[in-house]
Amino acid sequence: MGLMDLFSKEKREERALANLIRRATHKYLQSPERYKAMEGLANDGSEAALYGLLCRFGMVYDKSIEDEQEKEWVFDTVAAKGPKALPAVKRYLRSADSVSWPLRLLPKVASKEEEFAIVEQVLAEHEPGYERDPTKKIQLLRHLSQQKDPRAPSLVAPYLGDMDEGVRFAAAESLLRLKNEEVAREALLQIFVSDTEESLRLRIRIAEGFADLGWLVHGHRGGVEKKLPEGFQLDREGHILDRKRSE
Repeated sequence: MGLMDLFSKEKREERALANLIRRATHKYLQSPERYKAMEGLANDGSEAALYGLLCRFGMVYDKSIEDEQEKEWVFDTVAAKGPKALPAVKRYLRSADSVSWPLRLLPKVASKEEEFAIVEQVLAEHEPGYERDPTKKIQLLRHLSQQKDPRAPSLVAPYLGDMDEGVRFAAAESLLRLKNEEVAREALLQIFVSDTEESLRLRIRIAEGFADLGWLVHGHRGGVEKKLPEGFQLDREGHILDRKRSE
């Protein structure tokens, strides 16, 4: 086989792969046609093919039941590839705008240490601050709230200073779920007493969390009393009490 023949073969393979990806993510094709293309990508099994298969997560089909079934098929198929699929999953996590599906997939193809390192890397690419669409940040923070890794709270805490209220709420909720008082208590109290924080639902969530966890408000009692939402009070020791739950 000559050099030109080799290049021609590679070009044909590239075009064939691109065509499979296009068909697998084409919302106006019938579902059986997309399945045929998705099966072709799965059988190829290369990083590029699996990445193209993962791109099906980013397309929404008008028929919601079939859309969910196709995405579940992609999930199960890629999960069955095991660690071989990890490079494609990592690449998709970095490029996609919404990452709920690949975050579910990550533990199926990565070790705990690999999973945490990848989430840490992707989150670092979306620092606290303005972002036109904060969906990805919120999904990453929620994923970290399920991690038992002691490094997770320190990754989450800076996002209490994000410009988006939804991100700040996700960060607060994640910190409360992770239950690391050393990292979370002071950071949550500072946002709770801040005069620039306008979110009532955020203060309510923090108050509920402190009431549930029994954390004290030492060092911020006066500020907390001024900002306590209706239905909460402080006891002598500095615990937040939820009156609604005690009635």
